[in-house]
Amino acid sequence: MLPLVLRRAAHGVLVMLTALGVLFCLIAVVPGDPASVVLGPHATLLQKAALRHDMHLDQPIPLQFAGFVWRLLHGDLGTDVLTRTPVAQLVFQALPHTAALAASAIAWALLIGLPLGCWCAVRRDGWVDRALALASAACIALPTSLVAIYALLLFAVRLHWFPAIGAGRPDDLPDQLWHLALPSFTLGVGWIGYLCRLMRTAMLENLGADHVRTARAFGVGEARIALRFVLPIAVVPVIAVLGVGIGSLLSGAVLVEMVFDRPGLGLLTYDAVLARNFPVILGAVLVTAPLYLFSNLAADLLIACLDPRVRNHV
Repeated sequence: MLPLVLRRAAHGVLVMLTALGVLFCLIAVVPGDPASVVLGPHATLLQKAALRHDMHLDQPIPLQFAGFVWRLLHGDLGTDVLTRTPVAQLVFQALPHTAALAASAIAWALLIGLPLGCWCAVRRDGWVDRALALASAACIALPTSLVAIYALLLFAVRLHWFPAIGAGRPDDLPDQLWHLALPSFTLGVGWIGYLCRLMRTAMLENLGADHVRTARAFGVGEARIALRFVLPIAVVPVIAVLGVGIGSLLSGAVLVEMVFDRPGLGLLTYDAVLARNFPVILGAVLVTAPLYLFSNLAADLLIACLDPRVRNHV
């Protein structure tokens, strides 16, 4: 496993530098003056020039990038130009909310999507399989923002089953979980349908394999075949898709956090983009990109543990 970890670590460093470089280039071409947005229309030219100098915007893009990397190596993510708060403090305050939202959305998808996919494979071509196929397609097709808005209006505003906005009281874990339930489910709805169809397809492919037919010939029951011989192999593509899908979950979390007003990285980044608050944007990207890389590495390691064919080629 060590060669795989080392290769992925080197690859991750290159990906991080590339992402930051592209982001710096995008910042350079984004219309609007950050100093004017922060200081307002009545600021003097001297005040704007001082703020641009403080944000290092008066330097060429390569020098800005080199300076940011140098400060990063010394543990400095910069300072929020609006509140003068260290960016690291803002980002790591928001990170637990987004991490909890993404993790609980994945939990919904695994707890609901995988059993339904296994059921559809074992009872294929029945009326339940056909009904779940339609429901899964509908879940995949629905935009996350639309699901979040209607879930908020129906279950929070109209029925009062769940809280409408916020993340709950900081010292009350049950209240935080209650505030998390509806946003996480709306974020995971599409993945429930996607994992259901993916698991069904993977199970059907492996139910016709040679080793499964051999097990049936020896009188092994269908339940044991599904759990012992088919499920460990069929779950491999699911793990691979989830490792890549963390990026999609994080992008969907931006919309969900905006709708439910959750103080996570998505809402923090959105507000920073509107305010041209470049240090906060860079800090948020610097934290979310390693999460994406780590999820891919964890998925690869888990697949290598489950599938000997992959482990032998590591």
